[in-house]
Amino acid sequence: MAAVRLTLFPVTATPPSSLCSFNPLSRCPHLAYLSSSSSYSSSSLSGVFRATTRRLVFATRSKSVATMAASQEFTGNLKREVEKLFDASLRLTVPDGTSVETEVAASLPGKPGDYQCNNAMGLWSVIKGKGTQFRGPPAVGQAISKNLPASEMVETCSVAGPGFVNLVLSSKWMAKSIEKMLIDGIDTWAPSLPVKRAVVDFSSPNIAKEMHVGHLRSTIIGDTLARMLEYSKVEVLRRNHVGDWGTQFGMLIEYLFEKFPDTESVTETAIGDLQTFYKESKTKFDSDPDFKEKAQKAVVRLQGGDPIYRKAWAKICEISRTEFAKVYQRLKVELEEKGESFYNPFIANVIGELDSKGLIEESEGARVIFLEGFNIPLMVVKSDGGFNYASTDLTALWYRLNEEKAEWIVYVTDVGQQQHFNMFFKAARKAGWLPDSDKTYPRVDHVGFGLVLGEDGKRFRTRSSDVVRLVDLLDEAKTRSKTALIERGKDKEWTPEELDKTAEAVGYGAVKYADLKNNRLTNYTFNFDQMLSDKGNTAVYLLYAHARICSIIRKSGKDIDELKKTEKLALDHPEERALGLHLLRFAETVEEACSNLLPNVLCHYLYDLSERYTSFYSIHQVIGSPEEASRLLLCEATAVVMRKCFHLLGITPVYKI
Repeated sequence: MAAVRLTLFPVTATPPSSLCSFNPLSRCPHLAYLSSSSSYSSSSLSGVFRATTRRLVFATRSKSVATMAASQEFTGNLKREVEKLFDASLRLTVPDGTSVETEVAASLPGKPGDYQCNNAMGLWSVIKGKGTQFRGPPAVGQAISKNLPASEMVETCSVAGPGFVNLVLSSKWMAKSIEKMLIDGIDTWAPSLPVKRAVVDFSSPNIAKEMHVGHLRSTIIGDTLARMLEYSKVEVLRRNHVGDWGTQFGMLIEYLFEKFPDTESVTETAIGDLQTFYKESKTKFDSDPDFKEKAQKAVVRLQGGDPIYRKAWAKICEISRTEFAKVYQRLKVELEEKGESFYNPFIANVIGELDSKGLIEESEGARVIFLEGFNIPLMVVKSDGGFNYASTDLTALWYRLNEEKAEWIVYVTDVGQQQHFNMFFKAARKAGWLPDSDKTYPRVDHVGFGLVLGEDGKRFRTRSSDVVRLVDLLDEAKTRSKTALIERGKDKEWTPEELDKTAEAVGYGAVKYADLKNNRLTNYTFNFDQMLSDKGNTAVYLLYAHARICSIIRKSGKDIDELKKTEKLALDHPEERALGLHLLRFAETVEEACSNLLPNVLCHYLYDLSERYTSFYSIHQVIGSPEEASRLLLCEATAVVMRKCFHLLGITPVYKI
């Protein structure tokens, strides 16, 4: 059976950039910073699949186009609905016995049509000279256009140039679809992904160390990816793979015993700054041979299950979790901790399974897995018999696949760990845990991200060259936001609680959005003045835009819920239609952001939505106009979609300014 590849221009999507390989480092971000001069390729991104197109593969069948069109129901994903129409058309246009891939993309601004198809050229290259009735790509395009099934979605369909098929949506159908969303809720527009359960592994700080700006990106990006997947009807297991096991705990426990012989009474206040406690213990470890020997023996006793040492270890972990919770509470991030210690009991059996498959070899006293394409092997057991990051990560992957039944496992760490992930992913494929194709489920993806830089272009630090504590950074964002609100006189208009909550929403939202709006693979400069500006592509601008829409609705004095039931939406003017079309593209945007694991796609959509609303509102009067009811519904639809975008980005909306 002949195979035909049919393509459409991916005119609106942003393809994922890729990563080059770096040396494997610790899961914890602060151990894996790249220098500010690091650069990385954009030629390929392993394991990330494009959502710029949806491929529908079919063989020509006898099902009638009329039957298919009649059963079509809007699912919220506009692009998918357009694909169904072209799917039906190609069943009539493509010769019998031919397999076809259908791809659809939105038209560029200013180009004819709302969606564009250029199947004709690809199809012509296959069928020419084979007795076809067509005489070139334009004729093929005309046939595709003619064979589109009748649908209330379509206003017009035309062919341009060498067979480009341009489809214009019906404004009435668009308006009805938005009205339906306002009645049934924005969740009816949620995309559907081909996976039911996913693990998102993110944040992952080390016990006994403060969370700092190095953990910011993993926590924010991971939370947004989890939110988008959850919205897309995927059960998400949010995993915090904390560094709570390893040789450093012998050092920490012995230092704890020296400072606090009665460990039962040790509290967070007694230990004080965790970072200082860690540094002091490390200094003593490096300078005092007797202490070092004690620490090494403590590791053996801890791993052997000595109850006194286990209790001291648990105390250190408990104090650390209290500190981590302060950050997660501010960011409104939910995680379930399953740290390195959780997987420790399973490691020996997993290593045994890999050994039984003939994957493990001896090398210089260590046990390793040799992998094609890598200059160094993957060490899974150290020469002293101890386990390492690779053995823990392989075990965690085995557990997530076999015990938690995850179909998609996403790891959110800095780009410096790309090689480590590439190697242990390849080892898992060699073991038969994962399919050979990185686009087949169950699948794994490493979501890498760049550095947070200071204004000097170097890694973001305090003036004393210490890393910036994340709690301090977030608190400063809130303080600056509150100061700006007070300067605008809001302390005289609002209650203290309203002022505090708004300052928190704007301050924390500004930090999140400044990170998420960038392609995660790039470095970005942390600048409070820029991120807290109320102009340009910032959270402050977007939150205020949403508040203005809410203010317009309130000032109208109309019951918006009643309007949804009794009034109709009309998209009669170009600005109204452009705004309506952008609203209807929400679901496909979320799907693209999920599929490519790129939160910035959703940020760009949100900013564009705000700009389209501004274009509409600057020209068309809402309150007191003959079209008031319709335009209030359009305002409400915009606010609803903006709020869902904010939710997916982990930002709390504000309703007045």
